[in-house]
Amino acid sequence: MYKISKEFHFSASHQLVGLSTDHPCSRLHGHNYTITVELKAKTLSKHGFVVDYKELDMFKAYLDETVDHRHLNDVFGENKTTAEHLARIFYEWCFEKWPEVTAVSVSETPKSSAEYRP
Repeated sequence: MYKISKEFHFSASHQLVGLSTDHPCSRLHGHNYTITVELKAKTLSKHGFVVDYKELDMFKAYLDETVDHRHLNDVFGENKTTAEHLARIFYEWCFEKWPEVTAVSVSETPKSSAEYRP
């Protein structure tokens, strides 16, 4: 099995609705997100790739157009902005383009991340 991954970055704000008012995430705040997309294949393409990294530029364009420097509650709805939800949303977007995608992780800070892997 061959495995590749690529990391992407964007900055955005969000607010986790429904938490107690003393919870820091209930307030409007932002992150410099790191997204890692993992892809696997049993065999390589005729050019020797799982997926050509150049193809993944399409995901960077999606992030730039859709979420970068935006308020994620406005993009995905009030209850879909946790790292866990974002990992699944981004996984589903990627899987439509590349069935070789096996996982997407979303990191809000260097010390925390969430992963969606079906």
